[in-house]
Amino acid sequence: MVLPVSEQNTMRAEWKSKALDLGFDAFGIAHIPETWTASERLKAFIDLDRHGEMSWMESTLDRRVHPRAMWPEARTAIVLGCNYGPETDPMQALEDRNRGAVSVYAQGADYHDIIKRRLKAFARWIVANQPCDLKVFVDTAPLMEKPLAALAGLGWQGKHTNLVSREFGSWLFLGVILTTLEVSSDEPSSEHCGVCRACLDICPTKAFPAPYQLDARACISYLTIEHRGPVDLKYRSAMGNRIYGCDDCLAVCPWNKFAQRAAEHAFHRRPQLDSNGLAELSELDDAAFRARFSGSPIKRIGRDRFVRNVLYAIGNSGDPSLIDAARTRLEDTDFAVRDAADWAVSCLSKIASVTS
Repeated sequence: MVLPVSEQNTMRAEWKSKALDLGFDAFGIAHIPETWTASERLKAFIDLDRHGEMSWMESTLDRRVHPRAMWPEARTAIVLGCNYGPETDPMQALEDRNRGAVSVYAQGADYHDIIKRRLKAFARWIVANQPCDLKVFVDTAPLMEKPLAALAGLGWQGKHTNLVSREFGSWLFLGVILTTLEVSSDEPSSEHCGVCRACLDICPTKAFPAPYQLDARACISYLTIEHRGPVDLKYRSAMGNRIYGCDDCLAVCPWNKFAQRAAEHAFHRRPQLDSNGLAELSELDDAAFRARFSGSPIKRIGRDRFVRNVLYAIGNSGDPSLIDAARTRLEDTDFAVRDAADWAVSCLSKIASVTS
């Protein structure tokens, strides 16, 4: 549906005001292009098998390459962002090797639930004021949100492939509403990385084959969250004490000098993570794991994968006093947990033999 330009401009201003009232921190609109380079980048990513075990990316490729491949009638993307900026530097968590480091995005409540509620409220308001067809998306659908966010002016995809915002640095959750309406769009963001390669150089596992390219199979976020079974030996030491995700390439970005702590309290660090000792976490059974991480994104990887990650962190701790915690998991029902426990015992035994 094409509206007069003056009406489009008025509508855009009203939409932005409503989005901010609903708790969104960033707002932008993009016309959906006929073609875009994001499609070719995604195809190359899949062709090189850099998606690893994320088979859903390949199985939905035909719909994922372009918004109109999923919904041919879509004409405009409303892209919204919620700031989840941390209070302190995430890199500090890597210094305490006896405690598990959790990615900033997973330290609070599950953002999917919060953003989807706001998107649905926004969508209902739009339809009530301007009848149209629309669909809402938060991460789980075959839609490339980051390229749309760049088109809508929210930021640009940095050399680490993540979105970078002038106002919020690395810390924006994204939601998208596609609609059949034609609405005045924002100017696309230009890239402001320059010669900086801090995000590439800091990666512990060298997961970036080149600027703007990621090999997920070597990414610690992928290894701790998506990868099933034992992690390749060549990556285990580099994982350090990261038990869920990795923020290194995000946290080191110079644009974080403009970042600010999240206003949304639900995105703040949960008290459950204040007692994140590795020995305690290694003892979790399925029921205790589910209770501890209820309402958290961490819950989705399940107890076995989580405890596997904890045991890698124990092996990397350099603390022989944790060897008994690893030994208790040598008879675990899950093979990957047993394998991780064996590796951790081996690592700590070597240190114990040197210090004794």
